[in-house]
Amino acid sequence: MQSFPENLTQPKESIPLARQMPWRRLLGYLGPHKWRMLVAIIGLVISSLISLAFPLLIGQTVTDILNQGSYASLNAFVAMLVGLFVVMAIATFVQTYFLGITGEGIVYDLRTELFDRMISLSLTYYNRNRVGEMMSRISNDVTMVRTMLTTNITTVLSSLISLIGSIIIVFTLNPQLTVFILLLVPILVILAFGFGRPLERMSTRVQDQLATATVTVEEGLTGIRTVKSFVREDYESKRYRNDLTATLRSAIRMIKARSAFGSLMLFLGFGSIAAILWFGGRQVIQGTMTVGMITSFIIYGFLIAAGLGSLAGLYGEFRAVTGAVRRVFEILDTDNTVVEAPSPRPMPAIHGRITFDHVSFGYNVGQQPVTTSPDSGQITGLVLSEIMLDIAPGEVVALVGPSGAGKSTLCNLIPRFYDPDQGVVSIDGMDLRSLSKQGLREQIGLVPQETILFGGTVRENILYGRLDATEEEIVEAAKAAYAHEFIQQMPMGYETLVGERGTNLSGGQRQRIAIARAILKDPRILLLDEATSSLDSESELAVQNALNHLMRDRTTIIIAHRLSTVQAAHRVVVLDHGRIVEIGTHNELLAQNGLFAKLYNMQFAEEGRGREVVDIWPEGDWAVLGWPRVPELE
Repeated sequence: MQSFPENLTQPKESIPLARQMPWRRLLGYLGPHKWRMLVAIIGLVISSLISLAFPLLIGQTVTDILNQGSYASLNAFVAMLVGLFVVMAIATFVQTYFLGITGEGIVYDLRTELFDRMISLSLTYYNRNRVGEMMSRISNDVTMVRTMLTTNITTVLSSLISLIGSIIIVFTLNPQLTVFILLLVPILVILAFGFGRPLERMSTRVQDQLATATVTVEEGLTGIRTVKSFVREDYESKRYRNDLTATLRSAIRMIKARSAFGSLMLFLGFGSIAAILWFGGRQVIQGTMTVGMITSFIIYGFLIAAGLGSLAGLYGEFRAVTGAVRRVFEILDTDNTVVEAPSPRPMPAIHGRITFDHVSFGYNVGQQPVTTSPDSGQITGLVLSEIMLDIAPGEVVALVGPSGAGKSTLCNLIPRFYDPDQGVVSIDGMDLRSLSKQGLREQIGLVPQETILFGGTVRENILYGRLDATEEEIVEAAKAAYAHEFIQQMPMGYETLVGERGTNLSGGQRQRIAIARAILKDPRILLLDEATSSLDSESELAVQNALNHLMRDRTTIIIAHRLSTVQAAHRVVVLDHGRIVEIGTHNELLAQNGLFAKLYNMQFAEEGRGREVVDIWPEGDWAVLGWPRVPELE
């Protein structure tokens, strides 16, 4: 049994524990916006210094007015204040404006990086995580991170300037009064640390529960037809209300803790002002301090108390936001199970030979357990075991077998949606793990059973097959897929909107557009997941004609759920419990009277239609379909 080459061993997809306080990493997102942030900080410093000088000016003016009683000095003081306030307003505008565009830039960078990472992760990650949860991280959590990197950082700087400047000033004015203020520091530090960790836990819980509610919305709206067909609107509403109720309860607990923290800060701040007023008032009565000086002290006391309270509160917020930061970095730090080789080989033009050499694979082998796979419900152990299969260039191979036999999983290994745990999958003798993933997937076309179209126009959905295609090539692909005629009958032709996931189109129309998309891509290898099984007879015939055109001169693997569609395949491969149990033509396997014959007869007995349904596939007549014979198989 072969295993990975040593230099291509895959790390399993994992989510490492995020660092507790990743401030340095977060600050890195300010790098591209450092000049805007610098301008914002300059505006902040100017406005903070003016605010810091204001109490001194007030104190001095009160003393002068009491001593001189001059209107002129009062008018001059007010004029100076107006001028300072104008400068302060301009500085505040600069700070707010540049801080705002810096924050939006950070959100743009972080969200694009997150989306790029999400879309690059292998399917293993999506087997374990729900889309709504990821949507919550890219929206709610990133917004919290933005607030911390911009608003909170500048608030910290402003509070530090006010706090340090005020302490220096009051210490030079009266060291004794400063003692009353500095007594607050150890108390606030103890309270901040005491409330910080619980706030972090509460915030993380709120974000997790909000993500769960987002998942409920995403699932309900995505499956809205199913919801309505089963009349489950009330059920989905109840689910969402229950999720929001849990979020609300957690949020209320967090608000209660923050409110208690804020109230204590407020009491301590105003308590210090009362202490200053009591001690300073005694000195005024004794004549050792002027009224202006105690006025300045009281204002500075407010500034110091506000600065200490703000810093303590921001520390609590930082701890609360740490949960959101960790959730964001969990995705950015997630290892990909399907990684590029250190020096991937460029993908040459291929003939299309596909070889499975002792291939074994399990969704949970060496990984975190998952509950579902593309084939069936719960999976344990290996899904594929010791697969040995060689598919010749241009050959049409049908994969059949009971549900959960491993058909879809086998196909998923070809474009490297997953990598085998043991053995080698190769194309034209080249190990897929040594090839560029992009180059490999450009040579492979996929038409799934349930076609997913994007919510744009018909033209955009076909163009998705090859973005540089001309209008003429788009039309030719649509004609080859038997889609051009119905597209022209639409209100806006190729510019008609298909709706969310193609809901404005019929099943047959969606399939033919998907086939046109694959024709435009012009892949050498084609993977078909029974594209006609859920269609009516007329649509089935149109789609099958389109598929016949698409399959010419390509190595094709058909995942067959309806066994009537495999007659014209060069070979039929029968899977059961992850192993190949039979290989042969349709007629050969029926003659063997094995698993294929049993499934075939059982299916037609259940359908009650007899074998006349196979007329869509001329039995064994590859020439009628335009497919070449494969000399290696004859």
